[in-house]
Amino acid sequence: MKELAGKTAFITGGASGMGLAMGHAFADAGMNVVLADIEAAALQQAVAGFADSSTVHAVTLDVTDRQGWVAAADEAEATFGNIHLLCNNAGVATGGSFDNASYEDWDWVVGVNLGGVFNGIRTMVDRIKAHGEGGHIVNTASMAGFIANAAGIYSTTKFAVVGLSESLRPDLEPFNIGVSVLCPAFVATQIFDSERNRPTDLATGPGINPDEKAINERMIGEGISPARVATQVVQSVRDNALYIFPHPETRVATKIRFDQVLEAMAENPDNEDQQTFAEGSIHAIRKRSLKDPT
Repeated sequence: MKELAGKTAFITGGASGMGLAMGHAFADAGMNVVLADIEAAALQQAVAGFADSSTVHAVTLDVTDRQGWVAAADEAEATFGNIHLLCNNAGVATGGSFDNASYEDWDWVVGVNLGGVFNGIRTMVDRIKAHGEGGHIVNTASMAGFIANAAGIYSTTKFAVVGLSESLRPDLEPFNIGVSVLCPAFVATQIFDSERNRPTDLATGPGINPDEKAINERMIGEGISPARVATQVVQSVRDNALYIFPHPETRVATKIRFDQVLEAMAENPDNEDQQTFAEGSIHAIRKRSLKDPT
């Protein structure tokens, strides 16, 4: 998707933070923009901030609601026509270690951060395939999807989104649909105020304790701007980049993790079985990309 002008982007979590910044960045690139969010009042305020409101449309959406996705997609197409770009950006966070987590914590965070991404893909991909004009999917994960952090459920969902995106990319390549996974560290957003949108039926659980919340808010406050992330996302869509890493300073920590993995595998460059496995894996990926039935 090197040419963006005149095409349509659908962005979840679009009322604030990175989602809203992406909306502005893609609008600046000439796209029509659909901002989807669970917060209706914030959506209307967000739309009012665009220079040309005729190219922006707001739709209220709970990403865990599959029928809601269908209605939102229908509304987006009725407003702007074909959808080309899906940014699965909506996300929530709750603190605490696994031993203190509740079933409700799990159902809420997994439902939004992972289930919401799949719901978006399931709803939009067939529509993008059908119009045949190509497209792109951007899934928001996190550096917590490569380096596990103390928020165990959140990190679990982000590891899953990375794996989902890596698996999805060869599946969609034959249809001229690219896939990127966005993995930021700290960005100045409201992610640690997610509890404001927590459903009442999933409200039980310890949540984020005051000390942990204060630390998180300080780190977020020192994070990079959503606009900076959005600029990189636009370029990555044009370049069809698989990974989007807005924080290069995380490279050292990531390398330490992967070095530990390789060391644990006791890698032996002379092992023929390893070479055979690697060649077989590459061949399998290529077959999937080409949809080779053999």
